[in-house]
Amino acid sequence: MRVIKFWKPFQVLTQFTDSSGRRTLADFIKIPGIYAAGRLDYDSEGLLILTDDGGLNAQLTNPRYEHPKTYWVQVERVPDANALYRLREGVELSDGITRPAEVRLMKDEPRLPERSVPIRFRKNVPTAWLEMTITEGRNRQVRRMTAAVGHPTLRLVRWGIGDVTLNGLSEGHWDDLLPSEMIALQRSIKKR
Repeated sequence: MRVIKFWKPFQVLTQFTDSSGRRTLADFIKIPGIYAAGRLDYDSEGLLILTDDGGLNAQLTNPRYEHPKTYWVQVERVPDANALYRLREGVELSDGITRPAEVRLMKDEPRLPERSVPIRFRKNVPTAWLEMTITEGRNRQVRRMTAAVGHPTLRLVRWGIGDVTLNGLSEGHWDDLLPSEMIALQRSIKKR
């Protein structure tokens, strides 16, 4: 069994081919028979787990296993206590109410590589960074949640899946999971 972690850059597709010529995982990873366990939007960055193990892939992509995914989210304006409360309680979206999220306002901006396309800057609109942990994987869920409470997402970086994080990786690089990371990943998967 092969399991790797990869720091997906901005504007890279979470697949190995693209008829339109956009960058894909194949531009960074040359391991046959390995597939992404889940997805990360083209305009999002951060941690992907890839594996050749179909059972693990299914566990990491099925929402009933509720494994936590942690995101660093840059949003427009500084969310107040009410916006943070709403995110923590669950937000009504077009496809139903979300599970509660763990959310904290980050004191400092995280150290991240510069993005190839800069974040839009508006002189009179401050931004803030949130650390959000969710246990679902709905389409564009974090972006839709922050927008629903009045704070559109400007930059979205998945920092962790369970206890496996981007720590020690550089953007566009991958590494095999350490045995301790593999154990932590398995422990984060809860069957409901």
